[in-house]
Amino acid sequence: MSDSVVLSLENIYETLAISWPTVIDALRGRLTKQICDDRLEGWSKEVVDNARITVTVSGRHHLGRGETYLVMSNHQSLYDIPVLFSVVGPNIRMVTKKELFRVPVFGGALAAAGFISIDRSDRDAAIRSLDAARALLAGGTHVWIAPEDARSRTGELLPFKKGAFYLAFEAGLPILPVTLKGTRDVLAAKGVASHAGADVRVTIHEKIDPRPYTDRGKDGRIGLMNEVRRVIESAL
Repeated sequence: MSDSVVLSLENIYETLAISWPTVIDALRGRLTKQICDDRLEGWSKEVVDNARITVTVSGRHHLGRGETYLVMSNHQSLYDIPVLFSVVGPNIRMVTKKELFRVPVFGGALAAAGFISIDRSDRDAAIRSLDAARALLAGGTHVWIAPEDARSRTGELLPFKKGAFYLAFEAGLPILPVTLKGTRDVLAAKGVASHAGADVRVTIHEKIDPRPYTDRGKDGRIGLMNEVRRVIESAL
């Protein structure tokens, strides 16, 4: 078995190592957000360290204390997740595809920890998911969504989906655009083997206030989407 496959298996183990106790604690009624945050913080550090990823962060000063953000980033790799958690901190939950919630143990842990399942093929279900995300934001938890909705095989931005920008309009909270570059060198989209020693650059951009766009309706939503895309793409 190659070292790269072994690394992938090690990090799968790290993921299961926090998934099992999270599911068990939830069943016993003992799970708290702080417990989940602590586990996510430890998990992200272990995964990044295992893969010997060097993370360089630009624009950290844009992550203001005491503010809650709708975080939007590009999506290149499964390693985007531990890298972003290690940079932004554990007080953040993802909006992610419903299929992940069907994975035994792991899916149960995602749901118990407050991650949000979205089914874009079912409009009513998608609206309920966005309502759940809005509630998290209102409670002071950052929500992370990748507007591309899929990992890019080339590293170039894919077309953006509109759902994230409906949420931005409804929540009225600042969008924090983040550009991730180099995670696909650890594990490419749809890949299996992880590669240690990659240099990853994270650019945290200045926040974008969605409120000036809301009065323009559909045109404003498109304008906001184009601006977020422009900012994220500027650091690729």
